[in-house]
Amino acid sequence: MSQGTVDSRRTRLKRPAKRLAKPGRGGLRTVPPAGAAGRATFVHSLRAEWIRLRTMRATLYVVVATLVAGAGLATLNGSSAGDEYAAMSAADRLMFDPLATSLKGVILAQLTLALLGGLAITSEYGSRTIVSTLTAVPRRGRVLVAKAVVLTAIALPTGMLTTLGGFLAGQSALESSGAPYVALGDPGAWRAVLGGGLFLTLAAVLGLAAGIMIRSTTATVTTLFATTLIVPALAPSFPGTLANWTTKFWPPSAGGQIVTGYRDPDLLNPWPGFTVMAGCVVVLLTAAFLTFRRRDA
Repeated sequence: MSQGTVDSRRTRLKRPAKRLAKPGRGGLRTVPPAGAAGRATFVHSLRAEWIRLRTMRATLYVVVATLVAGAGLATLNGSSAGDEYAAMSAADRLMFDPLATSLKGVILAQLTLALLGGLAITSEYGSRTIVSTLTAVPRRGRVLVAKAVVLTAIALPTGMLTTLGGFLAGQSALESSGAPYVALGDPGAWRAVLGGGLFLTLAAVLGLAAGIMIRSTTATVTTLFATTLIVPALAPSFPGTLANWTTKFWPPSAGGQIVTGYRDPDLLNPWPGFTVMAGCVVVLLTAAFLTFRRRDA
């Protein structure tokens, strides 16, 4: 074989693959060579996160537990409220809150949905699938937004159904027990139902932010349990100003005012309290994004 023939073959091997031409509208169109990988879009990220969260076994358990807790606690509180109301003084009867009585399940539901938000990311860190996720979608902001959108798509209807079911079950139990009750058409009822659903959605996103920053499932669960239940329960026993500030401004406590009907002058009104909770979630989600972008998987 001559040297010229060898050089000619080497030249042909080094040439880039040509694009194929196929007929189309307006003439021929070029087609990328076979094997060219397409880039993952935001829609792809949404679809992947939806499949991941929908097929996660804990998701169904959390949704069912949240709905049962909302209706179950509302029924129990409403059933026992009749005897309590009959034994109340005139001053205590003025402070009796049928809305808050029927929506006590929100206290537990915020924890369950916050845990779902935390598990949406800590489960990936635990199984190390976060590495393949970030390999497929290197833009971490896109991954975080996709997770938040999919989580919201599950938490929002779950939260709305929880508050609506709790309201209906609780008011029916209050009526049966002889205690004061309200209907959906009464002032403040729809605000409590819809606002309570939004509050539970914020709790889920709060859990996502905590999971991103903590990464450990056990530590995230412990932190969420302490911040949503332990701190509000112990707040009145804190010394002086700290007790007043925590009771009034602690985000889960302030946000929880959205489901109340009685106006306590020492606490925030429903929508200002909800705004405190929303602001806290925005701040934590921003901190989570910065942490997620800078830290190794």
